[in-house]
Amino acid sequence: MTELLQRVIAKIQKLPNEIQDAIAARLLADLEDEQAWATRFEATTNEQWDLIAEMVRQEIADGETVPLNDVFPPEQ
Repeated sequence: MTELLQRVIAKIQKLPNEIQDAIAARLLADLEDEQAWATRFEATTNEQWDLIAEMVRQEIADGETVPLNDVFPPEQ
């Protein structure tokens, strides 16, 4: 276990049980979500990636995309 994780667990242990359970439930959900995405990515074939890339290129060419700065404006 890393030092950072040990520090986090030590802090969580000082919290009331219901807060510990809420944090644990969120962490478990995040871990399960990460595993599901990893499984999906590993199962994606090169042909599927190529198809996705072509679809994105077509959306860009058709003007169906929004510039990233419009979605996430830079901080000023």
